[in-house]
Amino acid sequence: QVQLVESGGGLVQAGDSLRLSCAASGRTFSNYVMGWFRQAPGKERDFVAAISRGGSSTNYADSVKGRFTISRDNAKRTVYLQMNSLKPEDTAVYYCAATSSYAVLASIKSTRDFGSWGQGTQVTVSS
Repeated sequence: QVQLVESGGGLVQAGDSLRLSCAASGRTFSNYVMGWFRQAPGKERDFVAAISRGGSSTNYADSVKGRFTISRDNAKRTVYLQMNSLKPEDTAVYYCAATSSYAVLASIKSTRDFGSWGQGTQVTVSS
């Protein structure tokens, strides 16, 4: 397995930007498809974005498409989530996740698809 640690969360106002980072340790980072999920209070953990092993392919939830960008730096063993034009409804704990699945990237969007998780970082967007 790979160990994951998120950082970069915080309290921002609507319209602001944040960049989350997720640093990986353990097994070879480039062997994993990486994803971001989020969980608001009282709600299920929802898919946000995923990126292929080499970084050439990405997939996004409709709710963040055009505002969020997932990227990765395999040399730094880090995956990022750039969040722009933040809205109060983006408020949640954001989790980084890793999977060794070789399924089509567009189909990898369930929590059950991912085997390694970080501890989460809180993002709060005030109106």
